[in-house]
This record gives sequence, C-alpha cells and structure tokens, in this order.
Amino acid sequence: MKKFFSILIFLSAMSFVCNSRDIRRSSDGISIIPQPASLTQTQGEFIITGNTHIYLCSETEDLGPVADFLNREFSSVFGKPLKVKNGCGRRGISVSLDTETGPEAYCLEISPERISIKTGGPAGAFYACQSLVQLCPADMKTLKDVSGIALPCCTVRDEPAFAYRGMMLDVSRHFFTVAQIKELLDLLAMHKINTFHWHLTDDQGWRIEIKKYPELINIGSYRPYTTVKRTLTPDNTPYCGYYTRDDIREIIDYAGDRFITVIPEIEIPGHSSAALASYPWLGCKGEGYKVWCKWGISKDVYCAGKESTFEFLEGVLDEVMELFPSEYIHIGGDECRKESWEACDSCQARIHDEGLKDEKELQSYVMKRIEKFVESRGRKIIGWDEIYDGGLSPTATVMSRYGNRRTSQVIECGNDVIMCPGAHCYFDYYQSYDHDSEPVAHMGNNGCLSVEQAYGLNPGKDFSKEQLKHVLGVQCCLWTEYVPDFSHLQYMLLPRLDAFSEAAWSIAPRDYALFRKKAEVMVKRYEAIGYNYARHMFKPSGN
Repeated sequence: MKKFFSILIFLSAMSFVCNSRDIRRSSDGISIIPQPASLTQTQGEFIITGNTHIYLCSETEDLGPVADFLNREFSSVFGKPLKVKNGCGRRGISVSLDTETGPEAYCLEISPERISIKTGGPAGAFYACQSLVQLCPADMKTLKDVSGIALPCCTVRDEPAFAYRGMMLDVSRHFFTVAQIKELLDLLAMHKINTFHWHLTDDQGWRIEIKKYPELINIGSYRPYTTVKRTLTPDNTPYCGYYTRDDIREIIDYAGDRFITVIPEIEIPGHSSAALASYPWLGCKGEGYKVWCKWGISKDVYCAGKESTFEFLEGVLDEVMELFPSEYIHIGGDECRKESWEACDSCQARIHDEGLKDEKELQSYVMKRIEKFVESRGRKIIGWDEIYDGGLSPTATVMSRYGNRRTSQVIECGNDVIMCPGAHCYFDYYQSYDHDSEPVAHMGNNGCLSVEQAYGLNPGKDFSKEQLKHVLGVQCCLWTEYVPDFSHLQYMLLPRLDAFSEAAWSIAPRDYALFRKKAEVMVKRYEAIGYNYARHMFKPSGN
C-alpha cells in the first residue's frame, strides 16, 4: 500500500510538472500601452485556464461586451470560451462597478487567487481588460492548447485625461471594406481609442448611401481612373465603392461593442466634386462637373447662393443623423476655394442680401446655417480650422490641425477644440527622411513625422489647466491619397498609433526610452496577429 501511494504521489507530481510546462508566461515583464496612471507589481501570479470563470457582478449595467472581448482573446488559446456567470465569485475574473469612479476609470488587481476589475462603467471595464491582455504573452494569438496563461500580480489604477480620443480615416480617396473597418476598430480598441471619425465624402468619391439622392452612389462613388503616385499618369483602372445603410449600421454596432463612437463627416461647402458630378445643379455653373481622379483641391464647391443647395444638404444630413447616433456630426469646412463664388451672381446676391463682407463671411454663413439645422435635430457640429475664419459660431467645436496658435485662438473665443496638429498627428506623412526606402507618402511636416514626433504631442505641457477645460481631446488622422490597401494602412498607423495613444490617454510627464521598450513588446503582438508595421524606430540611431 505504501508503494502504491508513493507511485500515486510521483505520478501526480509528474502531471503537475507537465502541466506547468504548458503554462505560458510573458518574457517581457509588465508592459502596457498607453501607460497607466499607476502600476504596482506584487508577488506571485494568477493563472487563467480554460476552467476560469468570468463573474459579472453588476445587474444594472450591460457588461456583456466586456465578457465577449475576454472570450475572443482566450477561447482560441483554450479551445473553448470561458464560462460567464452573473454575480460575484471569490476566484476567477470578477468585474464590478464602483459608483464613485469615472465611467472610463478602472482599478485592475491581480492576486494569486483572483483578478478583480472595479470601474465606474462598462467602458472602464473594457479598458481594464485591454490592459489585462497586454500582461499576457505577446504571442498569445498564436498559442494553441496550452493549459494556462500566467499573469503577474499587480495593481493598475488608471483613467484617461481626455474624453475624446480619436482617429480619422479618409475613405473617399481609397475605399476600405466593412471587414477592414472592423479590423481597424479592433486596433483602435487595443489602444483605448474611443472615437472613429469617418471621412465619407470628398472630391474623389462619395461613400455613403443616401436614399433621397441615389445618384450620389450611382455616379459619385465611381471614378474612371486614379493618378499614379505623384504623377498625372492615369492607371486606367476604374475605382468605386460605397457603404450601404446596413453596412453603416453594422459598423456602428461593432464599434459600440468596443466602446467606440463613430462620427461621420460630410464635407461642406468644399471638397464636393463627387456630389456636384452626381447633381450638377448643386454648383454655381450647373454643369461640367466630374468626380476627381487626381489629388488636390477642386475649385468647384457647393453654390452658397441657391436655396436648393441647402435643401439638398439638409436632406443628406437628415439621413446621416438617422443612421449615426453620435452627439457630434462633422461638417468639414476646410479648404473651400472661393473662385466660383466670386463669379456667381447667386452667391454675390447672397453676400449683399445678408450684409456679408466677403466670401469668407459667406462660408461662415453656410456653416452657421448648417449648424443651426443640425442643432434643431439635437446634435452638435465639428468643423476643421477654417470654420474659425469669417466668424465662429459660439457653439461650434473646432478640429484644429494648424497647431497651438489656432487652438489658443479657439479657446479664447470660448469654444471647444479637438487637437490634431499636423506636426504630430498626420499619419499620411513619411515616417523617415529616407523616402526612397518607403512607400510614397505626403511630404508634410518637413518631410517626416517619426514615432518620436508623434509621441511629442502633449497638451498638458502646452496649455494651462484652465485652457485644457476647452480641449475635448486629441485625434490622429490618416488621409489616403497614397494608401491604396489595408496592409499599407496598418503600416502608416503602426507603431505611430502607439505613441499617439499615450498622448491621447495621459498628460503625465513622458519617458520616450520607456515607451520605446514597450513598443518593442507591442510589435510582437502585431506580428502574432499579422499586422504590418513600420520598423524605423527600431533601427540604430542615425538611420
């Protein structure tokens, strides 16, 4: 009998050793992007297995998307989803609400017995889970049939500095499918970005179905060719694409499950060639318009003197607001050329009748009139810097790419601002000065916007606490003249998006050396997932 028990103990010990060998740990230490407000490591580890339960302690808030996210991450590892239970448990992963905590704030505590997440709302719980996943091995997406994932014991207390943390994608110049937009939303969620600004219309294409005006997609979504790189040489390849109403609802729902708000942009009054080609009566001359096949800024814009123009715009925006539940609607306002207005009798009559000074004030008239209509539907507008010119409405929010001077001017007017300065946030710019080794990109920012320059965005350093009350947040932007496919899109974003996310999440003092180490861990995740990314920041200094 003694011999039997000795053999049993030996076999049990061997089984434990074998199982221990199947437990995977991160070899990179604790690394979370964006950097949390507070992180303290303690002794021990918690091991997540296929038998770990997720406990949702709140009955008043919908925490289902949080559990869904965890199961998307772990079910492929264990070959099955983790069990989700309502109510609190002593072991496993416990998610509970703390009414004294902000809706996006969280406390993540990992002990050998349990993982505890306390937060003021489902979004905070979701961000806690994003941090939790970053404590797992970077190659977790490639793991199969392991017995457990070991997480280091620690306490993370965190809360974002800004309510608005955004990314803009231009789908007019180049179109991206519903599946690709969803994958982008997953990437944004990984970085705790909570707003997707969707640039849906421009000179080179109209990408949203409007039932009242079907020619916008029948004509406006199509161009016969696209210019090759920086030349005017046509590629002789027809280009088209648009999102149906069902596509848009699907994307909004998908984003909502990741606590991302989708804000649509309908360009007014410039960047409108695709709309003019679809309905020529919208322009000052009323004929001869085409969807642009080259890059740049068309001089053809909506006629500001015709009432029919405003009827059209209101009809479009009614359908847009029916689809998009966002508080804000972006109405463009940038780079509106004035030549057609100067030569248009209807526009000049409007200037005279409204007592306007010039064409700049005519644009302000257009934007304020559209803003009044949007507000009548219970929404608010965002516009680019140019809505400041000619007079700024007291309730408009300015999305400022011009830098601190314009941001200060907007704040002095008492308006809110979203910062997206080109020197830090325009990710269509080259990522190094060695342009020959890179795909063709924009030459802005003196020819380069590196990861370190993206990391340098810091509103907390540049503005006082009083001024920051008017800064809703920050946004990075990706215009797609030279971004023809989704792999290229990933390359332009990564790892600059990592640097931006730290600026968007926190105004604490920065440590670029620490960030660089964390980025080296993050790109291991990109490789495991299959994302394309630029490698400039990992090359030896001087290259």
